[in-house]
Amino acid sequence: MSALPALALSGPTASGKTAAALALVRALAERGLAVEIISVDSALVYRGMDIGTAKPTAAERAQAPHHLLDIRDPAQSYSAADFVRDAVALIGAIQVRGALPLLVGGTLLYFKALMQGLAALPPANAAVRAELDARAARIGWPAMHAELARVDPDTAARLAPADSQRIQRALEVWRLSGRPLSALIASQTIADGACPISENAIFSLEPADRSWLHRRIGLRFDAMLQQGLLDEVRGLRARADLHAELPSMRCVGYRQCWQALDGALPLAELPERGAAATRQLARRQLTWLRAMPARQVIAADAPDASARLVQAVLRWLPA
Repeated sequence: MSALPALALSGPTASGKTAAALALVRALAERGLAVEIISVDSALVYRGMDIGTAKPTAAERAQAPHHLLDIRDPAQSYSAADFVRDAVALIGAIQVRGALPLLVGGTLLYFKALMQGLAALPPANAAVRAELDARAARIGWPAMHAELARVDPDTAARLAPADSQRIQRALEVWRLSGRPLSALIASQTIADGACPISENAIFSLEPADRSWLHRRIGLRFDAMLQQGLLDEVRGLRARADLHAELPSMRCVGYRQCWQALDGALPLAELPERGAAATRQLARRQLTWLRAMPARQVIAADAPDASARLVQAVLRWLPA
């Protein structure tokens, strides 16, 4: 029997990807088809970051093998190139086992890297980042965003003026290479050994009513706080090797909690600030998804969203 193709399930944060993926796992198991899940999430790779990432529970993980969870310490980095390498190897191994590789997550940069390849970007440079951070401390990230717009208008157009992490990276690339990040990405090539996924293999949970997603985001962030997110961040802050500028601590929710524990954000404002940052993330994710016109969209806010996903996948699978 030929190897089963890789399948992907994406969508903005809080759209119900985990529940829908497990419903699909159960439905395919009834038809004798085993599924293994590959996480496509830049936050779920970190150990000790469970509440704020909405990491699948032990009971959820028991329903199917899960990969690329808890594979990095929060002090470490994990890049799109790392993901492509790991995902390609996992897809091949899962196919050899006769199972269906199901990639699930909302880090659209990872999907794009797997589908289209990677640009040859300069590695991070601590000295340049320190200079950029010092300048941002003087003039603010909106002014840094304006500087980026002058040298790389295409990248600036897709970034929010307060998106410090991505503004910093784009300016760093400009400083190190002399070329705009957007130009380097446009010249990207497929990585050696890559196993691109076609867009029509991506099923995307997207709400017809954006307010439905916003309500879910607010309720979920409140629930995370009730489950002990602040204590989780306190434990991370207690480590001498972690600081607020690490990629792990810049994850949505963790950054706002860190600021609240620093006293830079009033605790009373934390629920709304965390939810607002998550809404901004969801908006960026939807923008990335709209750039994939061949994706198969499932209404996330439909009461039978999981059943619709199952039926769409059954139509897509080879006979």
